Amino acid sequence: MDESASAENGEISAEAIDRKLRSETVLQAEGVPVLASLPVIETTAEVLNRSKEEVALRALCLLVVAAKGEGLEEDVVERVLKSYELQPHLTPKELAFVLDNSPSQHDRVQFIWRYEAASTLLWALGFVAQLGKPVRMCDVKFAVATMTERTTSQFIEDSELRPIADILDQADLIYRYHWAVRSARLQGQQIPAALNPDVTEERHYALNWLIGYLEQAWDDVSTDT
Repeated sequence: MDESASAENGEISAEAIDRKLRSETVLQAEGVPVLASLPVIETTAEVLNRSKEEVALRALCLLVVAAKGEGLEEDVVERVLKSYELQPHLTPKELAFVLDNSPSQHDRVQFIWRYEAASTLLWALGFVAQLGKPVRMCDVKFAVATMTERTTSQFIEDSELRPIADILDQADLIYRYHWAVRSARLQGQQIPAALNPDVTEERHYALNWLIGYLEQAWDDVSTDT
């Protein structure tokens, strides 16, 4: 995150500082290392406010590509994309994966992890009650059911995007969780507080996209720490 992003007239906003301090309090209570000098993130006035339609369509696309990664048959993937009218909303990388009849195991695994990003977006849309500490994988069965039990229009209609302040709270928190994971790896130490590195990274990825970090498209989202 860019500390200058939350600077106004040379001063960091109280909102950003308060959010940072709240995150650090949570981490300290959980025994997660904190780097006090890690910058603040964007404020509610600075982030990109995505529509619930955009977030909902992104979540649906992620669920489809993750299911393909898990082994969903080609004809079923094609049928789902057509019935949900999702193909225009796939990113270039997702489309290439969907059209690949024999993707590598590496690519399959990478896309299976998109369930975690999808679950994060489902939280933002109100389907998932809370994110919690990133220590265990999401409920894939529940995530998929949010889609299969609805049409695209019903899914969008049933969505209720959370306030941007709540999304920023989670973006700030995961940013600091992710720093702790990466710091431990760099130092050859055990990952602290049972954090799951993959869950942490996917959640960070999805939340950075949600707030429009660096205005990056989905395929190019960075998870700086």
